[in-house]
Amino acid sequence: MTIEVKVPQLPESVADATLVAWHKAAGDPVKRDENLVDLETDKVVLEVPAPANGVLKEIRIADGTTVTSGEILAILEEGEAAAAAPPAQAGEQEPAAQEAEPGESVAESAGKAAAKLSPSVRRLIEEHDLDAEAIPGSARDGRLTKADVNKYIAERGSAAQSVALPETGRGEKRVPMTRLRARIAERLVEVQQSAAMLTTFNEVDLSEVMALRKRYRDQFEKNYGVRLGFMSFFVKAAVQALRRFPAVNAYVDGNEIVYHDFFDIGIAVSTERGLVVPVLRDADSLGFAEIEQGIGDFAGRARDGALTIEEMTGGTFTITNGGVFGSLLSTPIINPPQSAILGMHKIQERPMVVDGEILVRPMMYLALTYDHRIIDGRESVQFLVAIKEALEDPARLLLQI
Repeated sequence: MTIEVKVPQLPESVADATLVAWHKAAGDPVKRDENLVDLETDKVVLEVPAPANGVLKEIRIADGTTVTSGEILAILEEGEAAAAAPPAQAGEQEPAAQEAEPGESVAESAGKAAAKLSPSVRRLIEEHDLDAEAIPGSARDGRLTKADVNKYIAERGSAAQSVALPETGRGEKRVPMTRLRARIAERLVEVQQSAAMLTTFNEVDLSEVMALRKRYRDQFEKNYGVRLGFMSFFVKAAVQALRRFPAVNAYVDGNEIVYHDFFDIGIAVSTERGLVVPVLRDADSLGFAEIEQGIGDFAGRARDGALTIEEMTGGTFTITNGGVFGSLLSTPIINPPQSAILGMHKIQERPMVVDGEILVRPMMYLALTYDHRIIDGRESVQFLVAIKEALEDPARLLLQI
């Protein structure tokens, strides 16, 4: 019995996807739920699993092709001992120049090697034009991790520098944008043209938050199995400020303003493919530990390209932290259709006048970029002041005052 392997139903906000790479060649045996191919959308990389045990009889779509929901990607011959298909198909991978195990074809060996790579590892290998078989894998069954690849790149770079001769030419390299990078560029230009963006700034003394974290850090981690970071304080402070200033949690839809009575907070996460913004749903109902656990889970899966489209859509407000990269001050760009974004920055000790004395305090600049069409300057300033007050006196977060 033959089974059609199709592009899964894409969300309404995603029109199509690009077939990134096949993990199997025509004629390869496959197991149910084994990943056959990766599809890259504007937001995530989707894996298409095998619907049953059998043999991949025919590949109909080649790498790099744009596909839509329901399109047939391949034909699977169901059954453990199904006959292998003829080799030359549209999307079949070229045999790799490598040693095959005894009794194993080169194509089978290449397929097994590709199957060991996660989407993020494969992208890193492709970007640096590496041979996966030449890199030692440290994970189970010899699988490669990003750390393995980065270590190999660093070692190879050091070796190359030691024998490199002075270069006399100037080269260029043209690399097509990934779908995610192209979509980011499109949305950034779009929001610049469609929103009346303005940024207001303030600064916050994080002495009390840092003292609280130091006092309860060990007990918190012991109880909940997660570190007590800064982001949970900022999420809590943002939700409290959004309650007081609902326009910051709203968005423009034509000639109407849509106000949310819920608080879905987007947390910007940087990955090798670009910036993604997974969403903490109903953040107002989450405790500090739940927020930290959620953010930690998002960060890990974002690096592996394992976030779903649903997890990155529908936020009402976004927080981005450039401070982790050393940024002292920036003007973040709104994540449409939202109307505001909070920018965190580097914590830096600075001399501050406190009750007539000059004291050294851990200070952070805050930035709020907002859509001036629905948020007035007064509201934006008061919103940032509300966040500042909550963070400088964390008891406000517990008492909600």
